[in-house]
Amino acid sequence: MTHIRTTAPPRPSPPRPSPPRPGRALIALLVLCSTAGALAAVALPAALGRTLDRAVTGGGIPWAGLALCAALTAADAGLDALVALLGGTSTATRTARLRTEVLDRLLRAAPRDAGALPPGDLTTRVTANTADAASVPVTAATAVPGALLPIGAAVALLLIDPWTGLALLAGLPAAVLLLRALLRRSADAAAEYQREQALVATRLTEALDGIATVRAAGTAAREHTRITEPLGRLAAHGRRTWRIQGTATGQAAVLMPLLTVVVLAVAGTRLAADAITVGDLLAVSRYAVLALGLGVLTSALGALARGRAAAARLDPLLALAPVPHRSLGLPPGGPGTLELRNVGMVRDGRTLLQGITFTVPGGTSAAVVGRSGAGKSLLAAVAGRLTDPDTGTVAVDGVPLDGTDPVRLRHDVTYAFARPALLGTTVEDAVALGPDRPGSDAVDTALRDASADGFIALLPAGARTPLAEAPLSGGEYQRLGLARAFVRSARLLVLDDATSSLDTVTEARIQQALSRRAGTCTRLVVAHRIATAAAADRVVWLDGGRLRATGSHAELWRDPEYRAVFSTPDPPDPTDPGGLPARSLATAEEPS
Repeated sequence: MTHIRTTAPPRPSPPRPSPPRPGRALIALLVLCSTAGALAAVALPAALGRTLDRAVTGGGIPWAGLALCAALTAADAGLDALVALLGGTSTATRTARLRTEVLDRLLRAAPRDAGALPPGDLTTRVTANTADAASVPVTAATAVPGALLPIGAAVALLLIDPWTGLALLAGLPAAVLLLRALLRRSADAAAEYQREQALVATRLTEALDGIATVRAAGTAAREHTRITEPLGRLAAHGRRTWRIQGTATGQAAVLMPLLTVVVLAVAGTRLAADAITVGDLLAVSRYAVLALGLGVLTSALGALARGRAAAARLDPLLALAPVPHRSLGLPPGGPGTLELRNVGMVRDGRTLLQGITFTVPGGTSAAVVGRSGAGKSLLAAVAGRLTDPDTGTVAVDGVPLDGTDPVRLRHDVTYAFARPALLGTTVEDAVALGPDRPGSDAVDTALRDASADGFIALLPAGARTPLAEAPLSGGEYQRLGLARAFVRSARLLVLDDATSSLDTVTEARIQQALSRRAGTCTRLVVAHRIATAAAADRVVWLDGGRLRATGSHAELWRDPEYRAVFSTPDPPDPTDPGGLPARSLATAEEPS
């Protein structure tokens, strides 16, 4: 029984997922080592002062005190080295996990959601921004114990001599205000820098994708100007970041020595009054440096600001909802009957498909025709569940596709595109791409069916030639994309203008290969040529996102408006308003 859904249930907004965390044991060990190192650093001045007092008053060498000082120094240095090792390991682990999570979200999301950002911007977020965001837990884990140094030093000063400690505390509010201003201004500068960085990457990617057009138009200099235009703002934001850091460092360079002089002056006065010892004065001098040394905190706050800005740029990607599915499978041995019932799609308030209802009997072929912008590519994407309709249902052999297991579905439904993305190391890898790897014999057969065996035989290592060493024309790319669709015995084959770059002789051979699949494979072909429409069993005529008519090509040819669809060249629009951007379809060829 065919299930018909007139309206799609609203998809609840998924809860904002928390980014993957590094191993808790590693972070706990990092905090423990950082804390132990901070405690050793705080204890060392007191031990030095006590040892000095015993050396001055005891008349002998205080070996026990010297041994304690040496042990604390070694512990401080060793723990710092261990913290650096653990921090680097943890950051690298988290970066790998965060990138994997972001890529997994992108690949599992609907193409329209995953393709919302330009490729250059996505690349920046997946690479640079993940590394900055991944450093936040480690920076925080080391910064919090690092705060023990000024706190512990201030407490130690109060214990040695309250007046000296109060002299220090009187100047701490100014230091706190300095750090707070640094954090706020650094966060703003980092966010603006990352936005301009993404803009440069986006424009560079666009130019590389259209390099042939740029050369043909002779606009290389203009593209260079367009790509590099944000570099001025990028440099300005970079200078602003360093200016903020430099201003904070300069202010600290004035404030910290001044407070140190005040603390030491009070301590010297107390020493003259016999309120503290020489060893206490040594300890006070060390504690004043620890309490007022803001270099570590300044660096940590800068890293936290960059990490927070980067994490904010990753939030939209981590919040992408996966395409929902259940675990249904198509019935074994089914003919591949394709049914669309009341299918509709709306994007940004525009109705792109409305009320599309038709059936393609199993083992037959249907050509989808219409002017550019009619919704042909979007209909092709819906038919094999590269995306879901907003209303209605799509079923193959009576099973709604939104209930099928996505991996099992890719065994039964295959695609070929106008601009296929060839992924893999070798030509054979690109043809065999899919949920499982077919054997070499199946790849060779698919290459023959796609009329690709001729030029493959001329490559240095045949199908095992690395893709980087195989110069391919647009038509050869398309034939390899067709071979990838042919390599599996699918019950539904969707060709989205997959022969647009082929000459008529080669296309005729492809049509013969498709005809041999009659009775065992249902074919849905987005067509722009009369010969393709004439070779199909039936034609699905779209007009403005609506189903204008269905029937044989000969029947529809009597309608002058149907003939007008083919009367003038109407090449495929790579950004068909009725469909998905070409780059989105390319990235969605093997959805999760």
